[in-house]
Amino acid sequence: MFSRIARPTLCIVNRSLTTSSQNNAKVAVLGASGGIGQPLSLLLKNSPLVGELSLFDIAHTPGVAADLSHIETRAHVTGYMGPDQLNAALKGCDVVVIPAGVPRKPGMTRDDLFNTNATIVATLADAVARNCPEAMICIIANPVNSTIPITSEVMKKYGVYNPNRVFGVTTLDIVRANAFVAELKGLDPARVNVPVIGGHAGKTIIPLISQATPKVEFPADQLSALTARIQDAGTEVVKAKAGAGSATLSMAYAGARFTFSVLDAMNGKEGVVECAYVRSEETECKYFSTPLLLGKHGIEKNLGLGKLSAFEENLVADAIGELKGSIKKGEDFVANMK
Repeated sequence: MFSRIARPTLCIVNRSLTTSSQNNAKVAVLGASGGIGQPLSLLLKNSPLVGELSLFDIAHTPGVAADLSHIETRAHVTGYMGPDQLNAALKGCDVVVIPAGVPRKPGMTRDDLFNTNATIVATLADAVARNCPEAMICIIANPVNSTIPITSEVMKKYGVYNPNRVFGVTTLDIVRANAFVAELKGLDPARVNVPVIGGHAGKTIIPLISQATPKVEFPADQLSALTARIQDAGTEVVKAKAGAGSATLSMAYAGARFTFSVLDAMNGKEGVVECAYVRSEETECKYFSTPLLLGKHGIEKNLGLGKLSAFEENLVADAIGELKGSIKKGEDFVANMK
């Protein structure tokens, strides 16, 4: 069922990062001056789905906005800077994308980012709850396994939580899986789709190679190595950048792809499927990434895990404990906020 619905949407529409339809959506990027935020904002500026682009950060946003405003596309760009302008940046937004936070450096895990990024995400979620509570919220800020529970708990405090509108953007894991499988099999990566479930860190990233389209098979040792590479791909980039940052360009691409899918679905396009880390009842974890059918109001249907191989079942079992811990960490953070 999943592959039948997903293939035309993922392979034809989203890979090109363009659409034929128009919309006048107002999209906010919180953290727009950063390494992810700038290229993400550039990609959003190029989309006919975006009527207004609201850029926020703690520094440099007016310059980023001025630079982007010179591009000959229809989206109107406004820059907002500093805490005093955060509320204004969010007024009337339909979609809020949050790449804000500190990047990972060599030797750091996503959990090392927790204290700094948890505070940032909680502050931004608070502002979203007060200014545009019905917006679709797309969280890129790591650790996603914890920042989505943080966002959800903050929204609950204001009585505006809608689990169908809060997404942890795990699209980079799918993008990487598609690229790596295509490379190994000599396929066109634009025609490869590998669903990735679980979470967005280390062993919680679970690529479902058995459900890939087109169908591919690997010997056990190669499958294990491929899975490990997908799980550790973020560290691969951090090491290659040698202290200069983490994945920014590929994350911006993935964030734009997911945002365009959300906008397409809001605009009435049918059959839009993306994986994302969301409130879930598919496993014993409160939050879990699976393929989702998107609609005008967010998640229309959770398509679940599908049929797993024995190898993949073991990966899921191994991930559950870490995911539960990360979820509790996020929930506890909000519970203990002053």
